[in-house]
Amino acid sequence: MKIISGTAHPQLAKDIAKEMGLPLCDATVNAFPDGESFVQINESIRGEDVFIVQPTCPPTNHNLMELLVMVDAVRRASASRITAVMPFYGYARQDRKDKPRVPITSKLVANLLTAAGVNRVLTMDLHAAQIQGFFEIPVDHLYSLPVLIKHLREHYVQDINNLVVVSPDIGGVKTAKTYANILGTQLAIVAKQRISATEVDAHALIGDVAGKDVLLVDDMTESGGTLCAAATILKKHGAARIFAGVSHAVLNEKACARLAASPIERLLTSDSVPMACGVEGVDTVSIAPLFAHAIANIHNNSSVTHLFEVGC
Repeated sequence: MKIISGTAHPQLAKDIAKEMGLPLCDATVNAFPDGESFVQINESIRGEDVFIVQPTCPPTNHNLMELLVMVDAVRRASASRITAVMPFYGYARQDRKDKPRVPITSKLVANLLTAAGVNRVLTMDLHAAQIQGFFEIPVDHLYSLPVLIKHLREHYVQDINNLVVVSPDIGGVKTAKTYANILGTQLAIVAKQRISATEVDAHALIGDVAGKDVLLVDDMTESGGTLCAAATILKKHGAARIFAGVSHAVLNEKACARLAASPIERLLTSDSVPMACGVEGVDTVSIAPLFAHAIANIHNNSSVTHLFEVGC
C-alpha cells in the first residue's frame, strides 16, 4: 500500500499515514512558473494499492487538476489500484440543473476522475449524497457525524435538557434531525431566502429556542452567511448560547470576519480542509483516524460500515 499526498492538505495526509504507521510515498508535486502542475513519483509503485489524498478545496480548479495529473502519473507507473481520497469533494453544490443552460459540474468531475484512471473514490459528507450515483466506479461515502458528536458530548454539551439543535435552512433538516435524535434534544428550523452567492436573509423560526443553548448544524460553510444570519434570528428569539457544527469549514476572509462579529461562540468542524485549522473561534477535530481505518479496510477488502457508528 502507498499513500501519496497532493498539495491541497499535506498535514491531513501526514496524519493519516501516521495513524496507519506508514511513511508517505516519496513524490514531487509542484507547479511550473506558468501554473501547470508537475508530478513525479520518486519510488516504485508497480503493483501497489495507491491512495491519493487530495481534497478539492480552494483553489478548487488547481487542486482538482493536480489530482488528475497525480492519478495519471500513478496509472502510468503501473499501480494495481488507484483510490482518490477526497475528504472534501469540490463542485458538489453544482449537482443539478436549477437554471436553464447550466452545467452539472459534479457529474463532470466524476467523469474526469474516472477517465484519468481512478478505480475508487473515498470521500466524506457530500453536499448531495446522490453524487455517488454520478460514478460508474465504487464510492465509499464516510460521515463526520460520529467524530463530531463525540467531541460535542465531551466539550460542548453541558446540559442536554437545555440544548436545541437547529437547521439553518430547510435543506439541512435531515442532518439536523439526525443530530437531534442522537443527542436526544429538540429540533428547530430557520427559514431563509438566498439573495446572492454570499448574502442570505433569515426571516422566520420554526420552534422554541428562548433561554436555550443552540447548536446550528450544516454540511459546510464558505462565506458564513447562512450560519450567521440564522444565529442573528435565533438571538432575537431569545437563544442563550449559540454554537455551530459543520462538516467542512471552507472559510474565506469574509467568513472569518462574519463569524467573529456574529453571536456564534464557537464553530466545530472537521479538518477535511486546511482553511479551518488555526482560525480563532474554530475548533477542528481530526478525521485522520476515520480515514486511516477506511483506507485499511478498503485495502483489506473489509467493510467500512462500522465507521458510521456514533462513538466509534
